Amino acid sequence: MKRRSFLKSAAALLPAAGLQELVLAQAAAPSSAEVHVVSADQDRFGENHSLGFSTIRFKVATRDSGANVFIIEHEHLLKGGPPLHLHLNQEEWFYVMEGEVLFQVGSERKRLGPGESVLAPRRIPHAFCGVGDKPGRMLIAFTPAGKMEQFFRDTAIPNGPKLDAPLFSRYEMEYVGPSPFAT
Repeated sequence: MKRRSFLKSAAALLPAAGLQELVLAQAAAPSSAEVHVVSADQDRFGENHSLGFSTIRFKVATRDSGANVFIIEHEHLLKGGPPLHLHLNQEEWFYVMEGEVLFQVGSERKRLGPGESVLAPRRIPHAFCGVGDKPGRMLIAFTPAGKMEQFFRDTAIPNGPKLDAPLFSRYEMEYVGPSPFAT
């Protein structure tokens, strides 16, 4: 049975599980047939991105997965971080590789170290910041990819735009407030 036929058949059985939309999206948006190896300390496109509190490297581009996932690496994560925000259409998964990172997801705060991860479900406010003695490093995955790659292209530049409500709205996010970790 071909992948597309299998996924459509599986989707017919999954409405009660809430997975039908995800499976159909995967069947409709084929992944790239090309293999892309991204070396350590490299960006998928050889570009440089920074939000001021970290260096960002694109590891899996939106087009590599048929818009199913976008993955970035945050390196040199310092104190500070993004404002409290939520994604209307994406889950955001964080995996800490080095250092310690403080997260707020909903009303809960968690301090994570290497090898630990946390999921920020869509429509749940979240923020994070590097803590501890050494800078943090983590992988972040957005699924589906949505407009996240374009958001980082447009904001992770020298003297980028102010991270405020009108900007977040253009990328299907909602600005909830300043970082809960701002000092």
